[in-house]
Amino acid sequence: MFNKTPWVTLILIILITCENCAPRKPHFEISPPAKRPPQKMHVRKRERTIPILGFTIQAGAFAEAENAVLFADKLRQKGLDATYFVTKKGLYRVTFGNFKDRTDAESVAAILKSVGVIDDYYIVSPEQYAATKAQTLGEDYLREEITLTSKRFIGIPYLWGGTSPEEGFDCSGFTMTVYRLNGLDLPRTSQMQFEIGEPVNSEDLKKGDLVFFATRGGKKVSHVGIYLGNGKFVHAPGQGKKIRIDSLNNKFYARKYVGARSYL
Repeated sequence: MFNKTPWVTLILIILITCENCAPRKPHFEISPPAKRPPQKMHVRKRERTIPILGFTIQAGAFAEAENAVLFADKLRQKGLDATYFVTKKGLYRVTFGNFKDRTDAESVAAILKSVGVIDDYYIVSPEQYAATKAQTLGEDYLREEITLTSKRFIGIPYLWGGTSPEEGFDCSGFTMTVYRLNGLDLPRTSQMQFEIGEPVNSEDLKKGDLVFFATRGGKKVSHVGIYLGNGKFVHAPGQGKKIRIDSLNNKFYARKYVGARSYL
């Protein structure tokens, strides 16, 4: 018969050990989640409402605006979307076309030269436009370039030649030209310009925005100008009149004001 003592001792040891091994509630503190710094919401930049021009052709060099107008009319009669502008040196040149690549632009220019429509010409590439440079230099750069371009026309009679003043072509031809010279393909008429732009409150106006008026009564847009800042805008006030600066606080324009649009 074997001795029970060792077994009793072993059982006691097991019981004591198992008691100490009984599951217990974990003893630890749950810390609150660490506060993270507020994260900036990613807002997608609004798409530009008008496209950047492709390659364009510049031709002519005139001392008088009237001669540039006649030259632009001659090109338009051949189906070319032409407009004149004033250079930094005070000469008038004509710009036309919107080509996808340089080869197309060169081909058209060469044909026009061979038949005597134009003489020397210059091809403007997209990377030369302020609108393209603004992709790295910023929106403020483009706005400043638009206002600087518009001011070069001050004091010049804007003659659109043959287009209908009923559609606001004189004033909108001016805004279209300024925008195109900076690489932005703005539509022709003031109504079209008004329709495609992004609405801007008067207190949020920035340089280069367009301001619109119903100068013929009612609410239909019939006039447009380029905002310069400080309540001022530059525009072609009427057919044959000189381009000038006016104030939005002017009684006439304040009464006829219908809104503003941005395209940048």
